[in-house]
Amino acid sequence: MTPPKTPDALTNWVDRLPPRAALYARLARFDRPAGIWLLFWPCLFGAFLSPPAGWWRWWPLFLLGSIAMRAAGCVYNDIVDRDLDAKVARTANRPVASGAIPQTSAWIFLILLSLVGLAVLLALPVAARFVALGSLLLVAAYPFMKRITWWPQAWLGLTFNWGVPVGWAAAEPALRAEMPVMLLTYAAAIAWTLGYDSIYAAQDVEDDALAGVKSSARALGPRLKAGVGLFYAMTILLLGAALWRWTASPLPLAALAPAALHLGWQTLTLDPQDSGSALTRFRSNQLTGLLLLLPILLAAFVRAA
Repeated sequence: MTPPKTPDALTNWVDRLPPRAALYARLARFDRPAGIWLLFWPCLFGAFLSPPAGWWRWWPLFLLGSIAMRAAGCVYNDIVDRDLDAKVARTANRPVASGAIPQTSAWIFLILLSLVGLAVLLALPVAARFVALGSLLLVAAYPFMKRITWWPQAWLGLTFNWGVPVGWAAAEPALRAEMPVMLLTYAAAIAWTLGYDSIYAAQDVEDDALAGVKSSARALGPRLKAGVGLFYAMTILLLGAALWRWTASPLPLAALAPAALHLGWQTLTLDPQDSGSALTRFRSNQLTGLLLLLPILLAAFVRAA
């Protein structure tokens, strides 16, 4: 028997797995890989804030860590949110909320995924290890934020983009950009997350209101498109400020144009009342991450020249 899917699940390799394995793959969101990319790109944002000497040394670890820790975060989130998920149409079929996977089994799966993350952590340079450990509190607190604040998306931004300081710390200390450049880049990534996760939250506004779940989409209400546009404008301005401080060259700033146009397209064409529109624009941020990375890459070459 094929396990039930959430409405936003993709048809992909997960559907070819045995039913029990498919349940765990969906629990880890392997059927929806967008989150892996959204966790991976910020690691490269930070790692590329240095001349191009040692970039390729760490990217496989960042990718493996993004896969494992995004999955672990989803499992933890589903365990904590199982009662809320059961009240929301989009999430009611999640394996823990629906009872298809018992909580004890979910905890065991979480531990196994965390061990993979630990192996990645131990393979990183010492400085990056200590920075990475700083994310544990952010990850642990995130599922509770929707009960506390109207802006859980801001907390997600702090959490999901922790790869910026981790990637930066993994570079050689003598080569990496100064800390203010990294912090501006981190702030730009947080603004980006505020934008795309507000779009994502637009899918659940009505159900969230019934369940008492808070979100930026609910807080912004009819001003959602304007809010997303503001967050995306902040993304471009903050990253532009970081690149200018690092290189004082107009070339990386010009290279921000494709990302700015893409973010503008998301904002202008978003229909907050249409779940399909919101989901498509959210998923398009897999491409946005690459478009934001390219100016950083160019700036690194300018800096090295």
